Amino acid sequence: MKRILLPAAGAVLSTGLLAAGLTGTAQADRDIAHDRMARDTSEAVSVASFWLASNGAALRQATQYTWDAKEVRKVVSKGGYSPDGRPGTTAPTGESKPSSTAQNVNLPKTVGKVFFVDGSGGFRWCSATSIQSNYRNLVATAGHCVYDTDSDRALLDNWVFVPGYYQGKTPWGIYVGKQAFTHYDFDTYEDYDRDYAFVTVYNGIHLDGVKQVDRKEYQRFTGPKRAWGGHYHILLSKDAGRLGDNVGGQGFAWNQPAGKAVRAFGYPAAPHPDGDKPYTGVTPKTCYGTPTAKAVGAPWLKIQEHLSLKCAVTPGYDGAPWLRDYSNGKRLGYVNGVTSTFTDQDANDRIDHITSPYFDSETAAVYNAAKNVWSGKIVGPNGELYK
Repeated sequence: MKRILLPAAGAVLSTGLLAAGLTGTAQADRDIAHDRMARDTSEAVSVASFWLASNGAALRQATQYTWDAKEVRKVVSKGGYSPDGRPGTTAPTGESKPSSTAQNVNLPKTVGKVFFVDGSGGFRWCSATSIQSNYRNLVATAGHCVYDTDSDRALLDNWVFVPGYYQGKTPWGIYVGKQAFTHYDFDTYEDYDRDYAFVTVYNGIHLDGVKQVDRKEYQRFTGPKRAWGGHYHILLSKDAGRLGDNVGGQGFAWNQPAGKAVRAFGYPAAPHPDGDKPYTGVTPKTCYGTPTAKAVGAPWLKIQEHLSLKCAVTPGYDGAPWLRDYSNGKRLGYVNGVTSTFTDQDANDRIDHITSPYFDSETAAVYNAAKNVWSGKIVGPNGELYK
């Protein structure tokens, strides 16, 4: 059962048509599972307001997604992996002027955090990226950053994507999830060989402040609003446009041969198993290297064909895109993996590798189903609910 969580401190959020108790039932088409998230504009604006209330307080309170240090083990070689068809690519869109960094690696505008509420009510986040789609409205991340595997529920609640997130700031707006697509085997059996997800998002929202109004204006207004202490307030929101128009979209690649270097981008935050905590999760970090030519396995997660990349990051990096052919000038490449698990290959209680499912034709089928789905706006020109 999906839950809509409202702002704390006794605030009452009204969206005119607030939906509660909606069921997120997965539907499968062959190997593709798809689940509705925010079902309409009323629910979507409620989700956005939850995260943006009190100047983004909930965003700042969120921590990296929960994980179990006992799961950080050594993965084992399982031999080769098998592409199940011809290699293919979808080209990225958009480009940006490069900007220098300490490592001289230009961070992509497409990368950000997905925020959600887990089964215990905790505010959590993973890493993710905007990816090219027909409607410029698609996010790629790990499956376990969309489906609640810990509590064996369907979807994680109040799911949003914030590209370029930094300490409560949403420079290109906040994008509410509309529909999640993943492989049926992950949604049904939690098979981590299929630990990837593609999520369509509504147009972004910017909240520009709060205006106190009288009761009549409050009742007429159909956008996000709150009433408490005998006072009436409407939230001044505006449409931020489509995700891909604002930050671009990474390309997508599948059935690719091994031996090609990738660059991964994400937000590590958790400590290593030995307790050392070198990362804060505030800014994205990058890893560069060539994934293993052989598949690796982890039977405790039903993994038989993952690729491994030497990278000493920690959880929070979940869902981080692995980009082939990354252009430092354009800040674009091809998503050919997403961070799924973390491993300790030399048994010193420190993470030294990350793994990703191999992207094959079944991955492409999930992506192709998601990339053709329209989402639309949440708010109209005057901040009202868009219908």
